[in-house]
Amino acid sequence: MLAELQALEKIIERGGRHLEVHTVRQVELATGACLPVMSIAIGNPSLDVPAVGFFGGVHGLERIGTEVVLAYLQSLVMRLQWDTTLHQQLERVRMVFMPVVNPGGMWAGTRANLRGVDLMRNAPVDAVDRVPPGIGGQRVSARLPWYRGRLGDAMETESLALCEVVETELLARPFSLALDCHSGFGARDRLWFPYAHTRKPIAHLAEIHALQEIYLQAYSNHPYVIEPQSTQYLAHGDLWDHLYLLACSELPAHTFLPLTLEMGSWLWIKKNPRQLFSRNGIFNPLISHRQQRVLRRHLSLLDFLSRAACSHARWMPTPEQRARHRAQALAAWY
Repeated sequence: MLAELQALEKIIERGGRHLEVHTVRQVELATGACLPVMSIAIGNPSLDVPAVGFFGGVHGLERIGTEVVLAYLQSLVMRLQWDTTLHQQLERVRMVFMPVVNPGGMWAGTRANLRGVDLMRNAPVDAVDRVPPGIGGQRVSARLPWYRGRLGDAMETESLALCEVVETELLARPFSLALDCHSGFGARDRLWFPYAHTRKPIAHLAEIHALQEIYLQAYSNHPYVIEPQSTQYLAHGDLWDHLYLLACSELPAHTFLPLTLEMGSWLWIKKNPRQLFSRNGIFNPLISHRQQRVLRRHLSLLDFLSRAACSHARWMPTPEQRARHRAQALAAWY
């Protein structure tokens, strides 16, 4: 059993009746054993309330993303024992967690799943602008990185599990946020919003800018570069582009804002250069106190997003304010 799944089971046991736990899919290993792709929900199940989702482990090598999501879920479970304010918040919001989206890749120590498919290149979305060779997604071979899968194949089991949870728990509600936690070889922590398949701005650019505005007001000393993913690179098959486009086309009256946290692993490597010789070390802090520091560093962001979803009616731009927010966003990001 994966250590991360064992940690999740302990959290679920502590959470007891407060948590709704579902095994969305099973991933079969070469040994014949199966690993679950699980979702955990807490809070008001009514489709009338807003929702926020936290996702990790989409890339099996990036274990720190899973650990950030687990740390926040554990914090909530322990606070349920005494925190009246949290109980009141959970009456007005739905919170959903998928900490280990790609258990097979995590078990094998690979970015891709056990079939060699990169889940973040697996959605049926083709870039309309030019993508960088390789990293933008390829269909040549599963032996090469960033493999999208064969043209015409259904999405992978893990991708379908994530999409099912997002469609059921997030898109079905009038307002929802999502945060997908990753790590990459960068010098800064970055918060990305769609698109990855084009440099065009998203329809909800004003809402993203308004969300950034209240975040800057509350956390003026934050460590993040907030930007569209297209600022860094374009890619085929991005799951969040796929889900955002789905929400816009099928539920245009709803607002869905997906974000990606890309933790910059150079922040850990520069203090311990020997990590460069470890595939795991390129994407994760290997020294205990640095891992703990990373977990502390990001918990306030996850808590902010939970509160922002719960209180979205207080900060979402009105029709009169949208033009200002959009103009400011275009000037800052495009």
